Formats: sequence, C-alpha cells, structure tokens
Amino acid sequence: MRGEELTPWLIRYGYEQGAFPMTMEDGEIDWFRPVRRALFPNSGVHVSKSLEKRIRRADFEVRFDLDFDEVIRACVRPGDNWLSEHFFRAYGEVFREGWGHCAAVWMNGELAGGVYGVALGSCFCAESMFHRKTDASKLALWALVNRCRELGFTIFDAQIMNPHLKSLGAYEVSDEEYMALLGVALGQKTIWSKQQEPRNSSGW
Repeated sequence: MRGEELTPWLIRYGYEQGAFPMTMEDGEIDWFRPVRRALFPNSGVHVSKSLEKRIRRADFEVRFDLDFDEVIRACVRPGDNWLSEHFFRAYGEVFREGWGHCAAVWMNGELAGGVYGVALGSCFCAESMFHRKTDASKLALWALVNRCRELGFTIFDAQIMNPHLKSLGAYEVSDEEYMALLGVALGQKTIWSKQQEPRNSSGW
C-alpha cells in the first residue's frame, strides 16, 4: 500500500486490516499495524483531580463535528510530524462522507484543543489531538470517549501507547485480541458510522 494515493476508500480498507497511515520523511504514506494496541475503556478516561476541577469550572465549550478542518490542521507538530496535505484532503473527504468526526474545545471564543478520528462500525479510531491551552486536549478526549460510549461504540482505539495516554487510563491489548474485537465491531453500526461500500476491483 506504500505509495498509493490516500483516499477514503484506502483509509477504510487500511483500518479494516488494523492498520493506520503516517506520512514519512520522504513524503510517502506508510501503513502501520502495531504489535500492541492502545485502547480506552468505555467507562471513560481517567479523570485526575486537576482535570476534575477543570470540568467543574465549566469554562469551556465542547463542539462535535463543527470544526473538523481546523482540528486536523491544528494537530500538526513542529517536529516529528506525520500529517501532510494528503491527510488534510483525504480525511476531509472522510468527514464529508460522514464517518470522520472530531471534538473541539473552545475557551473564551478560541479553539483551545481537539481530537479527530474515524468511525468504522462500532470502533472509533482516534488519530491525533492537540492543545493550545492547559488541559484542552484532555477535555476533548474526555468528551469524545463519553460521546462514543453514548452512541454505542464498543472500541475506542488510541493506536500506540505513550505515557500521556497511559496517564489518562489507556491500556494495551495484543494485535490478535484487537483484530478479534475489530472483527465484531465492523459488523455493527452507530449513527456516526457509514455503511461499508463495496470494495473496488483492484483486489485489495
């Protein structure tokens, strides 16, 4: 799949195989399927005392699916970045097709943080998140996991474990376990999912 144009169809196919794309230093798109997968429990993210205080302050607004283009572009990092114009175009199309989603946190009239991803069956695959103000990305993730639970998702995939995700309550499963869970989830639907289109004749 390396070198293939990133399209909504290819994105769907890759995720169905347990893989996700990243832009490499040479500008090509590679696909990765980790041996260990990071998931969040449906019960929600771990809410620390500081995050709990922030939630109680209610000095923010969470908006779903109103700021997709802004959120994905804001996820670009100064260094070690894997997003590119290919992603902005293709995932923008996925959003317009109805199975790309985001949570955006607004504070004092400004976009402060967010997270985006894709919905396949009852599996939500979170792609990336960002923050411009303290705790904003945590608030976005907290809100998105809760919304996914309300909508009937059975998997919230965070891809690869890191200390930040672990501190928020993420846990790991083996690739074999993940693929078994994914196989069941792909046969289910939520209002955020889009029914799978017939595969084209390329034989992927």
